[in-house]
Amino acid sequence: MGTSFVTITRGLGPEGRVALVKFDRGNAVNPLSPEAMRQLRNAARSFEDDLETSVVVLTGNAKAFSAGFDLKDGERKQKSALGLGEQRKSQRVGPSMCKAWADMEQVTIAAIEGFAIGGGAALAVSLDFRVLAKGAHFRIPELALGMNMSWGSIPRMLQLMGPARTKQAVILANERIEAEQALAWGLVEHLADDGKALDVAMDLASRVAAMPPLPVKMTKVTVNRLAGALDDLASHMDLDQYTLTTMTDDSKEGVAAFMEKRTPRFRGR
Repeated sequence: MGTSFVTITRGLGPEGRVALVKFDRGNAVNPLSPEAMRQLRNAARSFEDDLETSVVVLTGNAKAFSAGFDLKDGERKQKSALGLGEQRKSQRVGPSMCKAWADMEQVTIAAIEGFAIGGGAALAVSLDFRVLAKGAHFRIPELALGMNMSWGSIPRMLQLMGPARTKQAVILANERIEAEQALAWGLVEHLADDGKALDVAMDLASRVAAMPPLPVKMTKVTVNRLAGALDDLASHMDLDQYTLTTMTDDSKEGVAAFMEKRTPRFRGR
């Protein structure tokens, strides 16, 4: 039996309609290894037949929501030796995790302390609402690593922030999006004092859970279907783009520079 990184607590809030999902790797960056992503995907899917839960709150640990994909993970190193077809198959876990959270009928709320970076940001924008601690930030570093932003997150960010802000957030890969900026851009809906993001998220969850469950679910599904009607069309190639960009010299240089803590030199090949 492997290590469990995800715990689920149900039966909270009004009429027991709130559930809390906690993702904690037990360290300061809370990275998304393939196994962690499988556990988070399965956690979301565990609510498919749950008629009692109206709201699900997802949080990381006290220091980080998540620093994103773990570049030092052993599974990642094994994937680099695979062929294109095998890589495409192995890289579906991130998109499937985000899609599982986006497709939930329950209202979902992210409580974010510390930071949400890369895949952590992709996961956060897959939920309905985000509560960000005032000292926390977002960052989308994929382009600085020679990769495209994948996991279906571009259409989701576009819905929240509009085209110019989405391009700014993704293209200026090394620039932090601080809490007040994230609120002004529409990337998050609520700010909280440091250490209180979960409290604010649970308060919001309780307010939602006090409403009639069935019309709440119907409203969420209707809004998401209308707002995301073109999401599959817009992002159907991002897995292939990600797979191809990770095979470029620029991607190898970006990752190497990150590991070696130096400035990368990209050459467009």
